[in-house]
Amino acid sequence: MLVRVPASSANLGPGFDTLGMALTLHAEVGFGALPAHVEGARIADDTHPATVAFRRHGGTGALWVRSPIPSGRGLGFSGAVRVGGLLAAHAQRHGADPDLLSSALPELLHLATELEGHADNVAASLLGGVVATAGGQAVRVPMPFDPVMVMWVPDFETSTDRSRAALPDAVPMADVVFNLGRTALLVAALAAGDVDVLREATRDRLHQDVRFELAEPSRAAYLRALELGAWASWLSGSGPTVAAMCASDDAERIAAGLPDGGHTKVLRIDHAGAVIEPA
Repeated sequence: MLVRVPASSANLGPGFDTLGMALTLHAEVGFGALPAHVEGARIADDTHPATVAFRRHGGTGALWVRSPIPSGRGLGFSGAVRVGGLLAAHAQRHGADPDLLSSALPELLHLATELEGHADNVAASLLGGVVATAGGQAVRVPMPFDPVMVMWVPDFETSTDRSRAALPDAVPMADVVFNLGRTALLVAALAAGDVDVLREATRDRLHQDVRFELAEPSRAAYLRALELGAWASWLSGSGPTVAAMCASDDAERIAAGLPDGGHTKVLRIDHAGAVIEPA
């Protein structure tokens, strides 16, 4: 068996460490011999985050990984492969029984959050869709529309640790209230399918400006996506990737108009989350 796990975009603007979105870009993780027909698969060594997660949940033997998710770009690579390692260990013991997997989701979320350090990426990769998470709980946000996500992925990486270290220890109350209001508005807008308020709902005062100072090309891509008519745009996780949400008819035009210095991926929201499949 193998586990397919979606990449993710975290924060969605104002929802710092609380909102995540699964994307149709998938890592694959499997146990046992390296399958010859899975092109690009590699055995993961003991320091790989997938293997660490696999061992943490009782997995034994070799683990292989194939991932087109770039690391250090804000697309949830470490969260996805950690979820993959945990599900591979589950599958090694229990197979692909969907009822057993469903009952194991709370434990898997707890373990993935413990390994990752925060729940937004791992909850989205595990459950799929757009997920709100806090206090060890995660709930999918219902969405009556299916937007396209244009991801501008720059040629450089950023360090999540460095990015977090740059954030202030305290913020003004006005900025906290600003983000609380936009986060609530964003969840409501996604659930209602009200795309007209998404630009306002994804504004942020807590983290993006500080992170853009470490990645000015990302700020330029963010502003350009909005100029080109995206419904909303945000720094994906800690960056430097920028996400732009738009209608399907506008996706290619927006992708073509984003700055040089990176490439674009035109994706959808992955609604299935992590799945166990025959290898």
